[in-house]
Amino acid sequence: MGVANAGAVANPENASTVFFNPAGMSQLKGTNMSFGVAVLDIDAEAKRGSTIATDALGDPVKGSGGGDIAGLAVLPNFFMTHEVNDSIDVGFGIHAPYGLAADYDDDFSGRYFADKTELTAISFTPTIALNNGKGLSMGLGINIMYAEARLTKFQDIRAGFAAQTSDATARMLAENYEAAYGAPYSDVNGDDIAVNFRVGFLYELSDRTQFGLTAQTGTEFELKGDAEISGFPEPQAPGVFVPITMKEGANVPLAIPESITVGARHQLNDSVTLLAGATYARWSRFEGLDVFSTEGDGGQISQALGRTGDQPLSHVTEKWQNTWQFNVGGIWQATPTWAFKAGYAWDESPVDEFVTARVPSSDRHWLTLGTQWKDAQSGWTVDAAVGTLLFTDDPKIDEFVYQYDAPSQKDPAARDSNYKGEYELDAWSASVQVSKAF
Repeated sequence: MGVANAGAVANPENASTVFFNPAGMSQLKGTNMSFGVAVLDIDAEAKRGSTIATDALGDPVKGSGGGDIAGLAVLPNFFMTHEVNDSIDVGFGIHAPYGLAADYDDDFSGRYFADKTELTAISFTPTIALNNGKGLSMGLGINIMYAEARLTKFQDIRAGFAAQTSDATARMLAENYEAAYGAPYSDVNGDDIAVNFRVGFLYELSDRTQFGLTAQTGTEFELKGDAEISGFPEPQAPGVFVPITMKEGANVPLAIPESITVGARHQLNDSVTLLAGATYARWSRFEGLDVFSTEGDGGQISQALGRTGDQPLSHVTEKWQNTWQFNVGGIWQATPTWAFKAGYAWDESPVDEFVTARVPSSDRHWLTLGTQWKDAQSGWTVDAAVGTLLFTDDPKIDEFVYQYDAPSQKDPAARDSNYKGEYELDAWSASVQVSKAF
């Protein structure tokens, strides 16, 4: 973090090279251990007065902007490497490769589009590195990832009522029902294990300059679990409904992109090291957030919603774009014990045309500062860093319900459902890492 990840694939300072470039293990002697924690705090909140929502009948949805939707995230990690012989090194890591958390207040005006969005992932990464003794190393890592997710929102029942009666009657029935029981609530959760691979190369051009490259394969989680709708109106008599809870097996596919990272490290003199890098990620794999039934047409929710065939229980068009990240940084070795770091990164957001209430995002600048204390005699090293994220734009949301088979066209069954809002985003991060060479 101290150098905003600049040249991380070409600068194996400690055992965390297991994550950045497994080939870097070839430059670590003996056994190395590194563990730490990063803290990320994102403030994401709709601007006051910017949120406008309409229900399926085109009536305004009363409510608030939803509050600050992102809380504090604490991300621990642990890495270890071991030099088997002059040509082979092995390593292992535990870290959080991906994550997402957003939670709106219950009175959020866009509650028919989003409430809670949660994704937690942890990766177990065994690695191996080989070197030819002439400055070229190659590494291979396997990411065994476990992920669990949850998606919730409130359900708009007006379109369902209107399909059986007039709009005026549907409006009255929905208002009476929600006044008595509240809006139905959808809760989808699931988990899965997925695997992808990382290959890395490290080349020492000279004593002062080296280059690194890593490539990671894509994969896909099939997050299997349950979809539940509580408070769903079941008719008892004409115009009389009672709330019931329906449950159905479900799965949510989640694509993880391929990526490639290049980096360089150049030691300008005995005190100053310059770093640079770039990453390209194929986020266009993520085209939609879909909840599919695993019970076919006979599931409780499928029958209540009239879902048939391959149609999902719910669909959100995403159509993310491929992204670039560019980073530059420097290290000043002030004394044999103390070093100071600084970095800058430009990070392109994958969210493009379809900005949603679940992931309001935009491109950002990342500015970081860091320091390192190292005791060569004992082998202990402590790194600390802070950073701030500056977002280039305030993302604007104009979200509709789109068709699964025609993801750029509005779903006529959802009628006039719409949510608009403009968000203010900023964030800061901090981390500490403790390393030991044996």
